[in-house]
Amino acid sequence: MAEQLRLMAVHAHPDDESSKGAATMAKYVAEGVDVLVVTCTGGERGSVLNPKLDRPDVWANIGEIRRAEMDAARAILGIEQAWLGFVDSGLPEGDPLPPLPEGSFALQDVEVAAGPLVRLMREFRPHVVTTYDEEGGYPHPDHIMCHKVSVAAFEAAGDPERYPELGAPWQPLKLYYDIGFSKAKIMALHEGMLAAGQESPYEEWLKRWEDRPDKGPRITTRVECAEYFPVRDDALRAHATQVDPDGFWFHVPMELQQRAWPTEDYELARSVVDSPMPESDLFAGVRETAHAR
Repeated sequence: MAEQLRLMAVHAHPDDESSKGAATMAKYVAEGVDVLVVTCTGGERGSVLNPKLDRPDVWANIGEIRRAEMDAARAILGIEQAWLGFVDSGLPEGDPLPPLPEGSFALQDVEVAAGPLVRLMREFRPHVVTTYDEEGGYPHPDHIMCHKVSVAAFEAAGDPERYPELGAPWQPLKLYYDIGFSKAKIMALHEGMLAAGQESPYEEWLKRWEDRPDKGPRITTRVECAEYFPVRDDALRAHATQVDPDGFWFHVPMELQQRAWPTEDYELARSVVDSPMPESDLFAGVRETAHAR
């Protein structure tokens, strides 16, 4: 019998797992894959983006509330989840930017901060790991740190001379970067809304895009998961302090999303197995080798 396939997704804050790659995870869970989300911080310094919950009692208990939201999203997605235990750095604003809070995740030494993730990789033994690219998907200091720590742990987990006190070595086979948005995807959703006679929420976004690099050419892997978009949105709404249910994320009708762009997209960043490009499966090249692990 082939070995149980395992996927680890490393994220910066609670809610990131539901806005980045959630439909992919739900698809693999439905196919019998073990999926573990690793959440680097507690999201304690996140904003309250749902105006209905922007209240003193919510702010006073934000850390506890965000953990409860994560519990709800985890149940919806059918995943396992673990906390690395670092403190949210917050998103600095101003010119010049203020210093990050002392002790926060983004200020940790990468080699030290990678240790808890190495331990989890050796315990869970993922075949595939997903995380953010070198820009963090967007330039939040915790997202950038999440990238650094994920890459460091991926490269160290299989080396018996690195972190020998953290368990038996395990080498994940593939590391992916989530490519949440490409110009082609935004254009497809935008044009789909216009063709349906509806106002597009992407008009201003596309104007701003003229000065931004497009990550579309970096995509190596497109996972068909449109039928799990409703699960993704349910999980995202479970993070009620972070998402306005009447807001931007939910303006495009579900059927239009599923038709216009039915995949979640990734860049294969590291691999120790062969798989032809382009891919449609994060486990391409792994399924053939997992039985021998």
